[in-house]
Amino acid sequence: MSFASVVAAFLIAEVALAAIMAAAWAVERATGETGWIDAVWTLGVGATGAILAAAPLGDGDGDGSGWRRAAIAAAVVLWAVRLGSHIVARTRKTPDDPRYRKLIDVWGAAAPLRLFAFLQAQAIVGAALAFAVALAAHAPSPTLRAQDIGGLVIFAVALVGEAAADAELARFKADPANRGRICDVGLWDRSRHPNYFFEWLVWAAFAVTASGDAMRLLAWVAPALMYGVLRYASGVPPLEQHMFLTRGDAFRAYQQRTPVFFPRIF
Repeated sequence: MSFASVVAAFLIAEVALAAIMAAAWAVERATGETGWIDAVWTLGVGATGAILAAAPLGDGDGDGSGWRRAAIAAAVVLWAVRLGSHIVARTRKTPDDPRYRKLIDVWGAAAPLRLFAFLQAQAIVGAALAFAVALAAHAPSPTLRAQDIGGLVIFAVALVGEAAADAELARFKADPANRGRICDVGLWDRSRHPNYFFEWLVWAAFAVTASGDAMRLLAWVAPALMYGVLRYASGVPPLEQHMFLTRGDAFRAYQQRTPVFFPRIF
């Protein structure tokens, strides 16, 4: 990818995600259901990333990288379909996301405009993620590299790990005997937010695959952004505040014995 192609890829991603998140805002305004926002974002990022990965973007016909573009496009589609379907299933049961609902309540009369701006900020994050996918897909070498193998292995671990964490939490919540209790089994015994950790690992995997020349170091913006968002912004803080309010001392004990993000190995 030339410098011009890199700039074009990011601008395409930003315009696409801005439109997609404007649509998510319109859905929330029409239905009053905040749970669909993350589903729209996930599927939008996946579709944008897949298109940027599969498109030639000035690579030329002789570089032999068509297989890499196909592999990365397939990977981001797998991520989007898996996570998107999980969020859709959750939203059909519980249409409201407590994190968004609290923001809307706090914003009061300014909520419509502030929510629109908030979702446009999410569009910028999504554009950075789709851009990292494009950088991974369009790595210049036509041959199989260690970065390709390592990145795809990390991606597989992340995809399976996030699905496993979500499944463990769903099984725990489905058991009436666990009502009011904190899920601290399996992966949730090793991290308070294993699903967030594996989500971050997905984007680290794409950055590993993209690694090569200096320009492709930009792909590391994606996992850095996701870590900041998940650990310090819309991920861990509001969820843990909700757990403090609903679980009290039991959550404090869980917090003391379990790492917040990166899983305990032993």
